[in-house]
Amino acid sequence: MRHPNMTLDQYEKKYDCAELSRGEDGVLLVRLHTGGDSLVWTAEVHNELGFLFADIGADRANKVVVLAGTGDSWCAGIDAASFKLSTSSEWDVVFWEGRRLLLNLLGIEVPVICAVNGPAIFHPEIPVLNDVIVASSTALFQDAPHFMSGIVPGDGAHVVWTNLLGINRGRAFLMTGQALDAQTALDWGVVAEVTEPGRETERALEIARTMAKHPELTLRYSRVILTQKLKRLLAEGLDSGLALEALAAIDHKPTEGTMKDLG
Repeated sequence: MRHPNMTLDQYEKKYDCAELSRGEDGVLLVRLHTGGDSLVWTAEVHNELGFLFADIGADRANKVVVLAGTGDSWCAGIDAASFKLSTSSEWDVVFWEGRRLLLNLLGIEVPVICAVNGPAIFHPEIPVLNDVIVASSTALFQDAPHFMSGIVPGDGAHVVWTNLLGINRGRAFLMTGQALDAQTALDWGVVAEVTEPGRETERALEIARTMAKHPELTLRYSRVILTQKLKRLLAEGLDSGLALEALAAIDHKPTEGTMKDLG
């Protein structure tokens, strides 16, 4: 039996961390947020995003997706207390969700344009996995919450950043807490464009609307072939990375005050 496609009304109001809207041109705008302000990383967000990306990918009325932040930052805060990660069973939940989070993002088979409105400190690999990244001049990319806080950067960061920056520069980025400002990110090929503050989402929508004029299969199959390498790299490294992150964290037993990022 052939199953029907997902429709926007089925998932538009389903997720607390995202506000969704779609124009007649098929461009879906996804604004990530916490209570209408900048996204705070929580156990709920970690759970929701993988399902959200799966629903977006299952809706064939989406021609192009724009993933945007809210407020002054992309994601610069975390609710560490929301994560319960003392046992292997509790880490198994993060293992399962962490794989879906990135693989379902790459599984969206239409172009994804990302508007980075400010600092991306928690899970900055999510915005940079997209096809075209437009950053505000106030944007900043950093993975300090992992290695610098005693946590193995194994939740995909190890794959994404060493591929994006190069093996040596990527390892240094992950192990020193290096922060890339918007101009450096542009110079190093992390982002495609830098705009003045507040213009990044508008510019991302401009790009998306231009793309949406192309034939549907051109959009879909371009996304498929241009994400093949990333999918392969994550398939090779994500499982072991998450497992080693969990193993080290269980042994380290960091306190809530020192464990800034938990997956």
